[in-house]
Amino acid sequence: MTPAVKSRAYDASRRRARALERRARVLDVAWEQFRTQGYAATTVAAVAHGAHVSEETVYKSFGGKSGLVRELRSRALAGAGPEHAETRSDRLREEDDPVRIVRGWARLAAEVAPRVVPVLLLVRDAALVDPAMRTMVAELDAERWQRMADNASALQRGGHLRPGMTRRRATDLMFSASSPEMFELLVLRCGWDLSRYARHLEDTLRAGLLPP
Repeated sequence: MTPAVKSRAYDASRRRARALERRARVLDVAWEQFRTQGYAATTVAAVAHGAHVSEETVYKSFGGKSGLVRELRSRALAGAGPEHAETRSDRLREEDDPVRIVRGWARLAAEVAPRVVPVLLLVRDAALVDPAMRTMVAELDAERWQRMADNASALQRGGHLRPGMTRRRATDLMFSASSPEMFELLVLRCGWDLSRYARHLEDTLRAGLLPP
């Protein structure tokens, strides 16, 4: 019996690996089509054809085009390291040195932004013609604002905010400074490299949030 159990476990492992590979392939194809053709012109049928899967597979796995966009965003937010960027960001909240906290957040933003900002800009542009995308813009903005609020709360609990700086003002400052629009302006349009962008974000947060 033991060999059969091991064989079944091995088969299950291989199935999971194939499913993950298929999922990644669908997302890669979807992003390439979104990037080159735009949201409106991209169809589930075309994504399925390019990824060599059925349309039903795409719908079951992602729920359609909007689901593909959400998953692309989630994948981008993971960052480049073996550990999810948001997990690393959360751990920074426990640091005693506020300068290290802010510097770490700025560096993580520079790591994640090149991956996630193009997806967010796709959603923003698609929202001009698609009501579902307008709803998504509002949802993603609210989610990002809440994450900045949690960061502001951590700074406040640690006694790191400058005198007179409220949690709400700190949240708004971080929300705007790390916005996709700011990255688009400074990096994509002005040509800043990522290290310069990270330094600028760190300087902005230190000057705005921390005691002089």
